[in-house]
Amino acid sequence: MGDNILKNYPKTDKILFREANRYLAGGVNSPVRSFKAVGGVPVFIERGQGSRIYAASGRIYLDYVMSWGALIYGHADRNIRRAIIEAARKGTGFGAPTTLETEFARELARAVPAMELTRLVNSGTEAVMAALRLARAFTGREKVIKFAGGYHGSVDYLFQKKNLFEAQYNDLDSAAKIVRQHYRETAAIIVEPVAANMGVVPPAEGFLAGLRKLSDRYGLVLIFDEVITGFRLRYGAAADLFGVRPDLITLGKIIGGGLPLAAYGGRKEIMKMVAPEGGVYQAGTLAGNPIAVSAGLAVLKKLRADTKIYDRLDKMTTSLVSEIRKLIKKSGAPAVVNRAGSLFTVFFSKGEVIDYESASRSDQKVYANFFHHLLERGVYFAPSPLEANFLSASHSGNDLKKTLGAIAKSLNRRNKK
Repeated sequence: MGDNILKNYPKTDKILFREANRYLAGGVNSPVRSFKAVGGVPVFIERGQGSRIYAASGRIYLDYVMSWGALIYGHADRNIRRAIIEAARKGTGFGAPTTLETEFARELARAVPAMELTRLVNSGTEAVMAALRLARAFTGREKVIKFAGGYHGSVDYLFQKKNLFEAQYNDLDSAAKIVRQHYRETAAIIVEPVAANMGVVPPAEGFLAGLRKLSDRYGLVLIFDEVITGFRLRYGAAADLFGVRPDLITLGKIIGGGLPLAAYGGRKEIMKMVAPEGGVYQAGTLAGNPIAVSAGLAVLKKLRADTKIYDRLDKMTTSLVSEIRKLIKKSGAPAVVNRAGSLFTVFFSKGEVIDYESASRSDQKVYANFFHHLLERGVYFAPSPLEANFLSASHSGNDLKKTLGAIAKSLNRRNKK
């Protein structure tokens, strides 16, 4: 770091990370947690409440990661916590059907009309893996089109170039060119309706509708990866917000209420190919376990009863982003802020960010300094320049003021160098 911001790092985190590295690969159980993208060592968390996380070092941080968007009501929400405790009293899992699973799938169908049939799994990665397998079986083709910068979990199939074509997000022509040349061997197009793993990048007008037309014309399965956007932008799927109906949808994060739960679903004629009804095998011992499903039901029912939460989150995020942009303009920093609903990313870039190429031009070293300046002032942003930040219903007006104060000081410090 240019101004040695890491010298004030809590010793507790350094000690704990050293110990973690003795037993865990890389010291973490998911790479972005390691702080490799921003330098330093990760903050070790002991508990969370509302909009705050409480670190093992004794420090308290205002949290904008929110378990990577899963906690739309903030940490330790009372309703969700109560549902988890009640479920645990009855048993942690049975490896057999429960009525809770049916009730949960009914809630999803009510909120997401495109999910005519659903299968519950344990993670977004697992949901995507199964959806791709299903698309390949349905079409009898093998290859998949994804978009540069789009992340769909650690799925082997999406890391093997022989199976993959890569188009540019928000560039319909790049996808159309691939489809026209390779549709006979291509099973599916998979896309985040709002990109959130290259930082937040909203879709250009007509982009998603264009993918739907391409898929229809050439017989491809259109998959919307809504692990992040599902129930984040609206009650239901972002697909409905944009007026586009995919063939399959993957959901995760929010639908689990903070516990490991995800789902894939879609058109009946495709989903009926899943075993035991069809020949596409997919199974999981803990799939649909009663504790995760109970947490998911609690959050979905709460959202259904309180759909105005999305208006509140939208207004709060609009206000926050507007003020951040004013601070950026005042400081003269080369930066832009992208937003979609209650997701936002600060890119230290001179131009617009509309795809992975432009996102990649963002200055990662400047972001790292920015991140650590905020952390020093008790504000925990995403520890990577190409990730989203999330607001929750637990964030308050005072939280936003604290955040803006920290951002202003960070940008001012940058100018004094």
